Parts: sequence; structure tokens; C-alpha cells
Amino acid sequence: MTFEEYVAYIGTPQNLKRESGMGPRIDFSATLRDAFEKSRLSKDQEAALRWLVALPNGPAKILVISEEFSSDCRRDLPTFARMAELSGMELRIFRRDGQRFSDASIPSLADEPDSNADIMAEFLNHKNGQTRQSIPVCAFYNSDMDYLYHFTEYPAIYHKDRLAQNQDAPLHGEREFTELLESPFYHIWTSATVDEIISALHRKAVLGVV
Repeated sequence: MTFEEYVAYIGTPQNLKRESGMGPRIDFSATLRDAFEKSRLSKDQEAALRWLVALPNGPAKILVISEEFSSDCRRDLPTFARMAELSGMELRIFRRDGQRFSDASIPSLADEPDSNADIMAEFLNHKNGQTRQSIPVCAFYNSDMDYLYHFTEYPAIYHKDRLAQNQDAPLHGEREFTELLESPFYHIWTSATVDEIISALHRKAVLGVV
């Protein structure tokens, strides 16, 4: 789906009846539309992105794997759409799950025939000795659909696991986490996502590796 199609889809009965890992689904379509309207890139970010796209082997297509119940997806998906709009890249969004919620662990990958497990299997997240189906995934390809790089879950400066790993952690409570989502730090990490992606694509362009 395009960003517009995805935002329209998440508010439909078809989507809202699907399982999630956080109870009944909520219609976040207005939240994502508002976030996209407010999303901005800095002048330097936009200029660097346009420079990359103009390269002969530069990024031209973006594949995103998302589920709107994820706060990480809600944070960064509108920015991915803004990056595509400003640079002329083509963006398409795929659901991760089918009718049933796909647990982050690997055994569920092939269990749901109506999910996009085949795509998710290309971008598994290996960290802390575990393999996870982390989202969002934002993958970049050139115009010939040659893979360049993909971003997963959240930027390196956002130490989400450390902040929420125990009972005394700052993000452990639902109220504390909600307050974080409404704080300036949330937008700082969104900007860091853009910086991380652009830097990785630059390394790929000038060094041939990320």
C-alpha cells in the first residue's frame, strides 16, 4: 500500500478486527495523518537525501513493514512517507501480520498464511542473543530493485530496551511510556532515524558497504 492507502486501511473494520499484541486495535489513522502533516526534514537532511537519490545507483524505492499498534511504527512511518515525498522515491507499505498477531519470536513466522512472513523473514532482527520480527523495517532499493540497506525498529541513540527492562526502569509503567511519546524526546529520536538512514545510505554510496 501507499502511505495514503495504508492510513485509510488501518481505520477499516477489516483491520480493526485483526489481533494485535496489545489488546483490541485502535484506529490510529488520524494520528498518522496528523504526524505526516507535522513531519519535517531539516534543510541538510533534505539536501543530503536528494543528493543520494540523484546518484546513478542511488535509492529509488522504499519497502516498509509496519503494524500501527507499534509506537515505533507510529513514530517513524510518517517520516518515511515524508522522505519519499521530498525525494521522489516510491514507497510501499506491507503489514507484518495476518488476522492473528505474529509474536516476535521465530516459530510463528510460517504459521499465518495471510501474513507477510516471507518478506519479514528477509529482515529478521538479531539482538541480545535472540532473533525477532522487529518493526518497523524500512528497506531501500535502487531503480533496478537491488537491495541497498534497511533500518529496523528504532535509532541507535534510543536505548529503549535499557529504559524499559525492569520494574524500576523509567518507561516501565504505561503512564510513563505515554508521557514519553508526547515528549520532545520522541521527536528527537524521529530526527535521529532520518540521520541514521541517510548516513547508512551515504556509506553504501561511497564505500559500497554499510
